Amino acid sequence: MTRRRRWTRDELIVALELYCRTPFGRMHRSNPEIVRLAEALGRSPSSVAMKLCNFASLDPAERLRGIRGLRGASRADASIFEEYSTDLASLARAGAEARARLGVEEVEEPEGDAPDTVGATEVERTVMARRVQWFFRASVLAAYDMTCAISGIGVPELLVASHIVPWSQDETRRLDPRNGIALSALHDRAFDRGLIALDDDLRVLVSARLRSRRPSSIHRVSLLEIEGQPLRPPTRFAPDPEAIRWHREHVFVG
Repeated sequence: MTRRRRWTRDELIVALELYCRTPFGRMHRSNPEIVRLAEALGRSPSSVAMKLCNFASLDPAERLRGIRGLRGASRADASIFEEYSTDLASLARAGAEARARLGVEEVEEPEGDAPDTVGATEVERTVMARRVQWFFRASVLAAYDMTCAISGIGVPELLVASHIVPWSQDETRRLDPRNGIALSALHDRAFDRGLIALDDDLRVLVSARLRSRRPSSIHRVSLLEIEGQPLRPPTRFAPDPEAIRWHREHVFVG
């Protein structure tokens, strides 16, 4: 009888990293990313998909929404999940390092070329920073199933992982998916400029500055008529209430 091969720490890290940026409905053996990771690890796609579902069974957000993974999560699964689930920036870095050690190629390279006028160490830092920022975007969009939380637009090319507390205001929140919301480019711009905000019940507030005397039809439908509309809830990484309140008090032009 063939013994089942145990998952190594590096394998668990890259699996958890993939879990965080994969919508729950796509955690199946035919998902191309799952297939590629399985081939790189010398495992079956079913095995990798099952591991992602095991992480889902440990995720409080998934359980609260009535989504349950398989009941086969191991102690090692729980340990890795507990170590990184509240520190996604560290997971992004650890995932990149584990992929390098395992020889697993990146599915999508972070955008931008590394500068060629600085030393190797600075280039590595730049590449890692872009990798972590890319992971933030991927995790936020996956949490909202690649759909704008306000308009419902489901075209990834038109979506932004919008920061609630701006990047420049709090370094500790920069890469926290709970400080992000998937928004269309239009609503991201309006949110960033304080023209829209959210109340404590995650309903849209609209600034008086948007109330034009003769708004165009797009202006009316896309901006004015969303007032009071509830935010589409994510499957995980729900918006941090403190961040929502900070944005309303310091950014929103009420």
